[in-house]
Amino acid sequence: MKKLMLFGALFAFVGLASYAQEAAEAVTDEDLQKYANVEVMTSNYVDAKTEELRNMILNNEVIDGGARYNEIKAAWGDEAKMAEANVTEEEKAAFQAVKDFQDALQGSVKDYKTELIMDDEILGAGTYNKVLAATKDDPAVKEKLDKMIEEMKSAQAAETDNVAEEDGSEG
Repeated sequence: MKKLMLFGALFAFVGLASYAQEAAEAVTDEDLQKYANVEVMTSNYVDAKTEELRNMILNNEVIDGGARYNEIKAAWGDEAKMAEANVTEEEKAAFQAVKDFQDALQGSVKDYKTELIMDDEILGAGTYNKVLAATKDDPAVKEKLDKMIEEMKSAQAAETDNVAEEDGSEG
């Protein structure tokens, strides 16, 4: 009987401990807002870097625009095709510079997002992990987060459009 009581007490304690832990891990709207902000900031960073890459290709005086870039890209790594396309050493160097930038983008984005996550004032690793776990465990939390991100992006786009209209330019 004593063992049964001990087992019952232990079971109740474990149940309360897991309930307390679950309650402590509850995700707040503020947590979701911070997480969404990091996602939007990262998306903006990716957009800016993608635009930078696009400009590197389109405004490259050596490669002379996207069509030549695509031609070099199709021949890249095949010496016969490179010779057939008359790719110069200068074009090879310019293409390689663009390719190096492109290859570094994934690491750059990862580093940027990691910095945001690790900054306790922006998000913090604990909050990041808590929200990430909640989105995996509860589809409603994931849906709410996705909606927040979409609303933030829409608000940002509307703000950009308003600024462009005020400047008399197009956004």
